Amino acid sequence: MRSFVALLLPVLAVANPIGIVGNGDTPQPDEITIVSASASGNGCPQGTVTTDLSPERNIITFGFDAFQVYTGPGTTVADKSKNCQLHLNLKYPGGFQFAVVESTYHGYAQLETGVTGTFYSTYYFSQDAAATTTTRTSIDGGGLWADGQVYTKQDLVPTASVIWSPCGATGILNVNNRIALTSSNTTASGQISDDDATVAFTQQVHVSWQACK
Repeated sequence: MRSFVALLLPVLAVANPIGIVGNGDTPQPDEITIVSASASGNGCPQGTVTTDLSPERNIITFGFDAFQVYTGPGTTVADKSKNCQLHLNLKYPGGFQFAVVESTYHGYAQLETGVTGTFYSTYYFSQDAAATTTTRTSIDGGGLWADGQVYTKQDLVPTASVIWSPCGATGILNVNNRIALTSSNTTASGQISDDDATVAFTQQVHVSWQACK
């Protein structure tokens, strides 16, 4: 498992259209299509997730109603950590592999001094579950976070850490998201939510291509 720190900004950003990394002989990002998608985990129980798939089937947005964690007086251990795994069944040109190199999430955090929130995202393809890339973002409470802020989590995956899709024409990309709270102050309170996750292979997710070997 590879791990590295992601970026976190206290602002709701709008993604700009971005291209692929590669040369003119490689497929275009819109040649990746989403055949189907689902979500599982205690942070996204049945009935709490909405999905919006674009007509071109290359952008999907998950909306979460229950992907929230809390800490403070009256909370339990179970309140402090939740996970939600996204499963994307993808179709792409045969003879090539692609790798996710960037993705973005939006949410809300309100953390008093002494509370730390951490957001983990692990990427892997079902056909090679041992090859994973994990990003981690931490927020220390207090200051502007004490009053609550909308955030953008941006995962930047170094070239040495990318994972490649299976050779062929289909693959299942999994993104296991977990948010957790810890506290050095038993009287301090905090909460983090993951409001949405947009997987957009033409806008919010950079992809790189290589020929199958």
